[in-house]
Amino acid sequence: MADITLLDGSIGQEMVNRSGDRATPLWSTRVMIDHPDLVAEVHRDYFSRGATVATTNTYAVHRSRLVRVGMEDQMPTLIDTALTQAERARSETGGRIAGALGPLLASYRPDLNPDPADAAEKFTELVAMMAARVDLFLIETASSVQEAEGALRGTVGCGKPVWLSLSVNDDDGSLLRSGEPLADIAPLVEEFSPDAVLINCSRPEAIPAALEVLSGMNRPFGAYANGFTHISDDFLQDAPTVDALQERHDLGPRAYADQVMRWIDQGATIVGGCCEIGPDHIEELANRLRAAGHNIV
Repeated sequence: MADITLLDGSIGQEMVNRSGDRATPLWSTRVMIDHPDLVAEVHRDYFSRGATVATTNTYAVHRSRLVRVGMEDQMPTLIDTALTQAERARSETGGRIAGALGPLLASYRPDLNPDPADAAEKFTELVAMMAARVDLFLIETASSVQEAEGALRGTVGCGKPVWLSLSVNDDDGSLLRSGEPLADIAPLVEEFSPDAVLINCSRPEAIPAALEVLSGMNRPFGAYANGFTHISDDFLQDAPTVDALQERHDLGPRAYADQVMRWIDQGATIVGGCCEIGPDHIEELANRLRAAGHNIV
C-alpha cells in the first residue's frame, strides 16, 4: 500500500460558515480579523480528524485585494496572524504547515491573467514573509498557464518544497479553466520543478481526467476537490462574495471519500478537500485510507 499525504479540507469557507457573519469580498480574511482564534480552531479540528497538513489562511491575503478596502498596510499583520494560528494548532498535534498562495486578483478568473513578471514580484514578497515559518508552499487554484507561471516564478529559491495546484474545467478535467489543455502546464513543471502537481477547487467528477494528465509529469500528484454545485456567473464578477456559490447536497463524507479513493487507485498520493469539504469529510477519508492499508504521512 502507499504513503498518502492527507491535506485538510476547506479553510476559508469553513471559517465563513462557522463565523455566521455576513459574507464580504474579503472572504475569510475578514473573518480572521474579527475572529482570529477561529483560525486555530479550524486547523485543530482538521488535525484531530486525521489531516497531516494545515493550509494557512493566506489564500486571499494579497495587496491587490486589500487595497480595495484601504487595508494594504495590514498585509504583514494578517500574514503573521494566519501563521501564528496555524502554529498554535500544530503545536498541539504535530503535522506540517503549508503556506497557501492563492490567485493574486480573483479565483476562477483566467481572463485577468496578471503579467508573470509582475506577479512573481508580488508572490516573492509573500514567500519572504512566510518562508521561515512554513514547511512547504502550496500554490492554489491556478486557472491558466500564465497564472501558474507567475506564482512559480515567485517561489524560486524559497528553500522550501513547492506544490503547484491547478483548477480545471468542471465539465472536462483535461482543460484548465482558461480553456487551455492541462497538458500545456508540462513545460512549466519541467522548468520550475515543483515538488508535486495537484488539482484543486474543481468538481470531483472532473478530477480523474485531470489526474490522467498529471500522471505523466513525473511528479507526485493528487487532488482536493470542492463541493460547489458550479461556479456561478455572479461569482465571476469583480469583488464577489461567496454567497453567490451554492453547496452541493449530494457530496457527503461517504460520497466524497468514494471519489477520492478512485483517485488513489489512479496513483494520487496527496489528497484532501477544498471549499465545502469539511472535517467530517476528512475524518471519513482518513478512516477509508487506513482501512485500505494505506499509511497517512
